[in-house]
Amino acid sequence: MSVSNQETVRLEIKGHLGIITLARPDELNALNYETLERLGAIVEELRLSSREVRVVLLQAEGRAFCAGADLKERRTLTEQQVRRNVRKIRDVFSDLERLPQPTIALINGFAFGGGFELALACDFRFALREAKMGLTEVSLGIIPGAGGTQRLTRLIGPSKAKELILTARRITADEALAIGFVNGVADSTEQLVLMASSLADEILANAPLAVYQAKAAIDRGASVDLQTGLDIETMCYEVIIPTKDRLEALEAFREKRKPVYRGE
Repeated sequence: MSVSNQETVRLEIKGHLGIITLARPDELNALNYETLERLGAIVEELRLSSREVRVVLLQAEGRAFCAGADLKERRTLTEQQVRRNVRKIRDVFSDLERLPQPTIALINGFAFGGGFELALACDFRFALREAKMGLTEVSLGIIPGAGGTQRLTRLIGPSKAKELILTARRITADEALAIGFVNGVADSTEQLVLMASSLADEILANAPLAVYQAKAAIDRGASVDLQTGLDIETMCYEVIIPTKDRLEALEAFREKRKPVYRGE
C-alpha cells in the first residue's frame, strides 16, 4: 500500500484499488484552484498507472462530498482568473471521465454545483440517504460550467435535466436514485463504503484490459449513431484479441479454474 499526502486531496493505493479523498472538510471540500491542480495531478498519475490501479474510488472527508467551486476564492478573482478556473475544472473533470479505469463516487453529503458535476464525471455513484445534491448554478447567476449541462442530459434525458438545472433544485438521494443519477442509496457510511467496494470487487474479478475497452466502447459510442457505435465496438474488440488475458481466460475455462488476469 502506498499513500500520497497533500492538504487538499489524497491518493491511496490498496492493491489494484485507487482511492481519491477530497480533504478540505472545513470548506465542505469546495474546489479552489489548488485543489483542482492537485486533483488533476492525481488523475494523471492514475491514468499512467492503469496496469496497477484497475478501479478508482472517489470519496470525501467530513459532512460534504463537494460543495462545488470555492466561492470565497471566486469573489477575489478577476474575470480572466474566473475563466481560467472554469477551464481548469472542466478539463480536470474531463480527464477523470476519460480514465480507462472505472470510477465510483461515494456521495457522503452535500454535492452541489461543481460537486455534482464531479460525481457526474464518474462512471458510478452511490449516495448516503441523507445526502443532498443538485446543479444550483443558475441561482448564483451562472450556469453549470464543468460538464453538467451535457453529462446530466446524456444520463437522464434533456427534459429532466432542464427541470433540475433551470430550477436549481436540490434533490435527495432517493430522488437521485429514482431518476438514475445514483446507482444505490446507503443508510450509513459503512454501508456506503460496502456498496462501492462490492462493485469494485466485482469489476476487479474481470480482465482489466477487457473492462477498459468495454468502458471505452460505451463512452465513445454514447453520442454517435448506431453504426458508428458498432464500428467503435469492433475497434475496441480488436484491441483485446492479441492480449494474454484473453488466452488465459480460454485456458482457465478448459482447465475449469478461475483465470489469473495480469492486464497483459
